[in-house]
Amino acid sequence: MKIQNIKTFGELKNSGYQTKSIKEELRQNLLKKIKKGEPSFQGIHGYETTVIPELERAILSKHNINFLGLRGQAKTRLARLMVNLLDEWIPIVAGSEINDDPFQPISRFAKQLISEKGDNTPISWVNREERFFEKLATPDVTVADLIGDVDPIKAANLKLSYADDRVIHFGMIPRANRSIFVINELPDLQARIQVALFNILQEGDIQIRGFKLRLPLDMQFVFTANPEDYTNRGSIVTPLKDRIGSQILTHYPQDIETAKAITGQEAKLDKSQVEMVHIPELAKDLLEQISFEARDSEFIDSRSGISARLSISAFENLLSTAERRALKTGEEKTLLRLGDFLGVIPAITGKIELVYEGEQEGSAAVALQLIADSVKTLFPLYFPKIEKLEKPDGKSPYKDLVEWFFSESGFEILDDLSDKEYKEKLDSVPPLNDLIEKHQPKISAEDKYFMKEFLLWGLVEFKKLNKYRFAQGVQFKDLYGSYISGL
Repeated sequence: MKIQNIKTFGELKNSGYQTKSIKEELRQNLLKKIKKGEPSFQGIHGYETTVIPELERAILSKHNINFLGLRGQAKTRLARLMVNLLDEWIPIVAGSEINDDPFQPISRFAKQLISEKGDNTPISWVNREERFFEKLATPDVTVADLIGDVDPIKAANLKLSYADDRVIHFGMIPRANRSIFVINELPDLQARIQVALFNILQEGDIQIRGFKLRLPLDMQFVFTANPEDYTNRGSIVTPLKDRIGSQILTHYPQDIETAKAITGQEAKLDKSQVEMVHIPELAKDLLEQISFEARDSEFIDSRSGISARLSISAFENLLSTAERRALKTGEEKTLLRLGDFLGVIPAITGKIELVYEGEQEGSAAVALQLIADSVKTLFPLYFPKIEKLEKPDGKSPYKDLVEWFFSESGFEILDDLSDKEYKEKLDSVPPLNDLIEKHQPKISAEDKYFMKEFLLWGLVEFKKLNKYRFAQGVQFKDLYGSYISGL
């Protein structure tokens, strides 16, 4: 017999069901996962040795938790995943507004019902997916929203005096009894509202319009906060911070491989896009490097954070740029090009907060600089390093390529070239082919053309070539050739 088929309190007692608190549920189910060697938080990357162990220790300690970190660090995702550590079903007194445990009722309604019906008290079941409540802390949140208020309509319908506690309409927190309750951006909550949480966290007392109710709510509180909030918009009042058992610091991915795993998991891509566009691994690395460059950029306010959503949105834009070109040229498949990265600028500009110097440059110019800096950072991993000062008699590995551009009037890669024209254009530069064969001999035929374009962009960043962007595409020139020819 399935446990959720039990319909009365008497049947529940006879089944041997053992009630336990939500914190005990989380603890016991986490212990089972740890003993079996199962991951406790699926789909979270980069936190295996940092955040996850701290979170597991907090759950085992039965603590309320505060996740402290910049935007886009999976704070809310971690809180949502805690639902998987709850029991699949729990019994409540049927009709209870606040999920009363039949073994330990706390509301007047449940106590009266059990007193009247005893073992015949009707039982209903709540799935763990329904035991997650979330509230974004905004300045307009009131005590009534969170805890409750007197309901005059209820009083009129039931013909009750305002002195009767049955006129109370419970707020979000009592209604989330025996559940995980998340308050996002806690510092944005007004200080007087934070004060109202003191007793709920510690003693279980609540006061509503003069009614002092002893409601030992059984809850797992999870708060999230951004360190920037402590100075810009508000703060967590000290007594409330004191009542939160564990404060866990989150962070951004610490390496490109982790960042790629997150982007690949979260990006919402159409199946036809994935089949149409070939994406070299270097392109994925380059995309993630943009976020790493942004976090160190002098033009960007690092305190506001660079969300993982930047890479996710940029990846979606990148594939759409290549897809759009293929549709216009009538091709069923296409290779991703480095020039397609110009299509990710809208995804970058909306995700960064600029400092004064950045505002002077402009968000689009800063985005272009981030792409350029990413190319410059990754270039030495694939080709010989270019020193700032080279010996006059030393032969640079790029000498032949630079001389080829010196003798050419201009080399253009247009945005709307078909794949065939794009390949022919890059193949028309013999020194470019020689460099790829010498330094990247094992590269696949499909990835070779992206690598060629990457080499050209890299030489631009190391001041060996010039690159000009115009309406239809990009032009590469020798650094001094155009000046000399002008003379």
